[in-house]
Amino acid sequence: MKKTKVINSDLSRVISQMGHFDKLAIGDAGMPVPADCEKIDLAVTNGIPSFMDVLNNVLEELEVQRIYLADEIKTENPDMLTAIQERLPETPITFIPHAEMKKDLSQCHAFVRTGEMTPYANIELESGVVF
Repeated sequence: MKKTKVINSDLSRVISQMGHFDKLAIGDAGMPVPADCEKIDLAVTNGIPSFMDVLNNVLEELEVQRIYLADEIKTENPDMLTAIQERLPETPITFIPHAEMKKDLSQCHAFVRTGEMTPYANIELESGVVF
C-alpha cells in the first residue's frame, strides 16, 4: 500500500506525471469542467471533502511555483482567499477573471472536484521543480 499522503490513485497518477509549468486545478462542486479536461471527482456530499482538505493533501506531493485564482475570490470569498494565502505564503498569485479560469481548465492536466460549496473556491496550481 502507498505510504505517502495522496492515496487516491487518479490524483496520485496525475501528480506523478506533471512536469515543470504543468497545471493541476482544484475546485468547488459547481465548477464547469470542459470535456477535454480529466475530472477527478472526489465530491461525496456538501462540504466533503472541503477545498482546503484537498489542497493541503495535494501540496504534500506537488511542488508549486505559482497559483492562479479568480479575481472574484477577493470580494465573493475573502475567507477562502485568506486561507489559501496562509497555506501558500511564499507562492506568487496571479489573479484572472473567473471566465478565463474556466477556459484555462482545458490546459490543465486534470480538475479535482471537491465537495466545496462556497463561491470561487477554485485554484490552478503551476508545477515547479524540486531541484
